[in-house]
Amino acid sequence: MNKKHDIVLFDGVCNLCNSAILFIIKRDKKDRFRFAPLDSDIGKELLSKHHIDPTKIDSIVLISGDSAFAKADAALNIAKHLNHLWPLLYVFKIVPSFISNKIYDFIARNRYRWFGKKESCMIPTPNLTSKFL
Repeated sequence: MNKKHDIVLFDGVCNLCNSAILFIIKRDKKDRFRFAPLDSDIGKELLSKHHIDPTKIDSIVLISGDSAFAKADAALNIAKHLNHLWPLLYVFKIVPSFISNKIYDFIARNRYRWFGKKESCMIPTPNLTSKFL
């Protein structure tokens, strides 16, 4: 695996998650992030390596170096590295994780109902293929 890139693991069939990945790509001007579905071979390998139970995490995980972040912590750490004003969201790290993760879990629990679900994983366009593992 390439150590110079952070890896975002995501639910490949979730419309909200796929939109979030495209959002990150568009604002990742320093080309920091690479992406893989949670249920891909690389996703399963990384979850196992970081001792993350895939039955408890079903939407987003950030692997940065030897650290892994999940749920709200992953989202805030991703925002910290995007361009424009998105890093300002990192101020919400002051919110205790038991609160921010409750909000995150509520959205994650309802994401298919609110945003829909694809039959299969997103297939990146040819110009985005290099960003996916």
